[in-house]
Amino acid sequence: MKVVIVGSGVAATAHARVAVAHPGLQLVGNVETRRSASRDSTKTRLADYVEETLKGERPETFSTLAGALAGSDVDMVAICTPSGTHADLAEQALAAGKHVVIEKPIDVDLARARRLAALADEAHTRGIVVSVISQHRFDPANAAISRAISAGRFGQITSATASVAWWRDQDYYDSGDWRGTWRFDGGALLNQGVQTVDLLVHFLGMPVEVFGRTARLTHTGIEAEDVGGAVITFESGAIATLLATTSARPHVGARVQVHGTEGSAISARDQLEYFFAADAHPAGSSVYQGANQALNEVSANDVPGGYVDLDLFSGHLRQYEDILEAIHTGREPGVTVSDALTVLALVRAVYVSQTLGVQIGFADVVAGVYDDVVAVTDAKVAPAPVDPTVVEPAVVEPVETPVVEPVEGTTPSAQRTTASRTTDSEVAV
Repeated sequence: MKVVIVGSGVAATAHARVAVAHPGLQLVGNVETRRSASRDSTKTRLADYVEETLKGERPETFSTLAGALAGSDVDMVAICTPSGTHADLAEQALAAGKHVVIEKPIDVDLARARRLAALADEAHTRGIVVSVISQHRFDPANAAISRAISAGRFGQITSATASVAWWRDQDYYDSGDWRGTWRFDGGALLNQGVQTVDLLVHFLGMPVEVFGRTARLTHTGIEAEDVGGAVITFESGAIATLLATTSARPHVGARVQVHGTEGSAISARDQLEYFFAADAHPAGSSVYQGANQALNEVSANDVPGGYVDLDLFSGHLRQYEDILEAIHTGREPGVTVSDALTVLALVRAVYVSQTLGVQIGFADVVAGVYDDVVAVTDAKVAPAPVDPTVVEPAVVEPVETPVVEPVEGTTPSAQRTTASRTTDSEVAV
């Protein structure tokens, strides 16, 4: 299957490695855009990377997706550009009749994601597969938890916690002026945390109510949050807490805990840290009723103390194998566009809740009730240290975040004063 990759950043290199390594894939082209490359494109051009580092056949380089579709024989398009461009590029690929793989998240805009979900459903009737990367679903640890939940081994799921404690220094955000913007990226929840949000939904089902808070505490020059959290209620009645931050040093990683009446599990840094299901130790058993059964579910490499493979390649390879099987068999992929739409809507619900200061009904977010609400986050970046030699240092007055009261009978809205730093022409592909 011949693949074109749109983008040339870190995610694109993971897709390229899969395309070069997998016998069922052939990388034939790369669309290198201004926004997907780093400032020193001579070191990060994907074609150079494939030829010089991966020792693969050099893909042809294009400046636009339209040019790639017209200039090469393509079966699949992998989209690895800034998040705010994903849906539009996917629509172009679908219009050309190509299978589509979208790097997480599906997009930053819920209306575009809804439209793409409808197009993907129609494309599926024609045998065209669209999937959004959420490779951690395919990690052995998370797959074991998912199987246990599906089989009812944990009984009634009552609660969960999900946290993404990452570190991104100021240089990370300064490396691209699209980073941390509402228009092209989002914050810690949508960029770094979205796959953990996906696991939360994958394990617990459909959300019902969301109360969220976000803040920009340590990074400058960005619009979105570097800390975000929420309390989420699900259809089953289960309650979960969610935290995502890029201000946690040192980079602790992601962690999900799931608890039920008959068992619990903990996934941390892609490994199964703890697993207990009561059915493995019936009442009266001499085995401690709480003993860690993780090694009964996964290999020794997939528990703490085993080899930790944090490289993007392994997870992406597993998901690509799922996608290829879906193409060959006609089934839906393991991660559908509808799945990704739900995850985006959940993050959006957190942003809307923060902006309006109220608990948000998830179904209303999905239905578009809050589409015109412009997200805002608390801005509380610490001021520069005061010079001790100054006798009367200036007093920095706290900035009060405006509270937007929803008007009865109308769609809530809010206004943001921070202008986007990037224009349409700068992300044209």
